[in-house]
Amino acid sequence: MGRSPSAHCSLLTAQEDGRSRVAPSEPFRVSARAQSARGYRLRPAPRRRSPGRPATRIHWDRLGRVVLVLVIFFVLLSYVKPAINLVDAWRDANAAKSELRQLQRERGRLAAQADSLKDPAAAAEAARRLGMVAPGERPYVVRGLHR
Repeated sequence: MGRSPSAHCSLLTAQEDGRSRVAPSEPFRVSARAQSARGYRLRPAPRRRSPGRPATRIHWDRLGRVVLVLVIFFVLLSYVKPAINLVDAWRDANAAKSELRQLQRERGRLAAQADSLKDPAAAAEAARRLGMVAPGERPYVVRGLHR
């Protein structure tokens, strides 16, 4: 405990570019006023832990990496639901397009059928297929032919 504060500190000199370098260790002392005037500053020596005592320091670099991974995980997790909604909307849009094409084909077929029914002979033929009889004709029902 009889050591001076300079024995626990190493001298640093401030260079003009802002970096510091360790001054050569020489056994001389510098007063606080001289340190501030010359650009020197004292750097505390690293702590040494006693051999029987466990290290209780927090490893900030490891903790920072874990927190960063967790933040990235939660950010990506927040994108899952919108991505699922996007895929569902895309699937629904494709199904709607397919249904639209099918309905357009059916409309074209029905329009062609409506045009063909404007002809009186085609209308009479369609009526006979439905089982209708023209006025003055005698209807006959034949059973058991196509079983």
